[in-house]
Amino acid sequence: MDAIEFIKNYNQFISEIEQVIKPELKIHLDKLRATDPHDLVRPDTFFMNSGQARGFVWELFLKGVKEN
Repeated sequence: MDAIEFIKNYNQFISEIEQVIKPELKIHLDKLRATDPHDLVRPDTFFMNSGQARGFVWELFLKGVKEN
């Protein structure tokens, strides 16, 4: 999965996380939604598959939860 494909799927990855978390954690997803995915990856970024890209978004989410 290249950077363009990641950017196209970014909001879907966030929606998938939203389906499995507690409502009180959704504030962290709002922060991710406000983040432009173009700022998260470089044009030459490549993920081995969609699972790795999802994992990257999960990592960002968990980092936000941990910081609070």
